[in-house]
Amino acid sequence: MADNRRTQLLAATVVVVLVAVIVTRTTEDQAPAARSASAARRPAVAERAAKDAAGSAPPADVNLEALKRPRGVLGGQGRNPFRFRARPLPPPPVVAPSAPRPAEQSPSPVLPPVPTGPPPPPPIQLKLIGMLEKADGTKIAVLSDGRGPLYGVEGQEVAGRYKILRIGAESVELAYIDGRGRQTIRLSGQ
Repeated sequence: MADNRRTQLLAATVVVVLVAVIVTRTTEDQAPAARSASAARRPAVAERAAKDAAGSAPPADVNLEALKRPRGVLGGQGRNPFRFRARPLPPPPVVAPSAPRPAEQSPSPVLPPVPTGPPPPPPIQLKLIGMLEKADGTKIAVLSDGRGPLYGVEGQEVAGRYKILRIGAESVELAYIDGRGRQTIRLSGQ
């Protein structure tokens, strides 16, 4: 088993080396061809430039004396990269006198939103975990606030803060004792 694995590893190494040699030979063969093609283009470019120069305007005069002069220090009128100025504004566009423009309307002032009253009470944090029905037909809702079960019938107060308004087949309708925040709680707990 170990000999088989060594043989496979040796064969894979030989294949990788052969591929590397082939790739480097191929790129070396292409490089001289690319160099010769660029060398062949150089005389053609030089010839074309010479023809263009001969057929076009005479070369511009070069002022060799100006090149020989020593460089001077920038004077007060030269460019100063450390002096900042604001760019001048572009001139306003010229409007041809044509039809009279409509009178511009001033924007109406934005008024802050008017509060509509006190914020609503927070949602009721009870879950309906079941319902019971007595022999006489009275329905009892079994609610939970996370600390233990609470029982109640229609019209009764629960947990000192809520009132059961109606008990349905799969839901209970509750509200705060003062009548605000009416909410239906389904048997699934939501």
